[in-house]
Amino acid sequence: MKKEILIVKNNTNEGPGMLANILNERAINYTIIDLDLGQLIPPVEEYKAVVILGGPDSANDDNKKMHHELTAIKECIKLQKPYLGICLGLQTLVKAAGGQVVKSPVKEVGFRGPDENYFTVELTSEGKQDTLFDGLSEILNVFQLHGETVEMSQSITAMTLLATGKFCHNQIVKVGSNAYGIQCHFELTPDMFEIWINEDTDLQKLDKEKLRNDYKNTIEDYTKVGQQLLLNFLKIAGL
Repeated sequence: MKKEILIVKNNTNEGPGMLANILNERAINYTIIDLDLGQLIPPVEEYKAVVILGGPDSANDDNKKMHHELTAIKECIKLQKPYLGICLGLQTLVKAAGGQVVKSPVKEVGFRGPDENYFTVELTSEGKQDTLFDGLSEILNVFQLHGETVEMSQSITAMTLLATGKFCHNQIVKVGSNAYGIQCHFELTPDMFEIWINEDTDLQKLDKEKLRNDYKNTIEDYTKVGQQLLLNFLKIAGL
């Protein structure tokens, strides 16, 4: 097996960000597949771990792209392949494992919720014991960009809720022993942030300067948390 990570992009503009920086620093090989360009996911058994990023699609889309993605994730679950899904990558993980993807009670966008407080996620008792959060606090500030959420199921493959949110309850989910899905974003870099606030239709509705100020005020902690979480996943993946 290659000691390499497969990174799958659902949207050309939503890249691995901080994860790519960490992989480059640690000289870990990775392959990026862009489904938005019509590329196909190669056999997942050839890779040490799989990461699926976000995008504007829905896990409920009835098209070749989404069927292809869900099939690959089901194979990851079957092979117990270390998996990390971010935003849409969480939703497709839960969908592939037998759960549901539904409209979120609140469309979470940016750093702050409808109450103008910063978005946070809080670890559950299971989350506090999970290796993914080693070295992290129980409450984490996060960046959000989603209009759908997941409903867990008591399927054949065990699902565990690792973190919750105030408006959108199911924020971080674990499927089986080593497949993780994260609704929020921990991977943003300054360059990605600027691209997103200028090109994403939901972020464009918000005050850019306020978004920039929020990012500036939280970037030190945000970066530390993102780096630690991603390093913890690499440890889980044996890298």
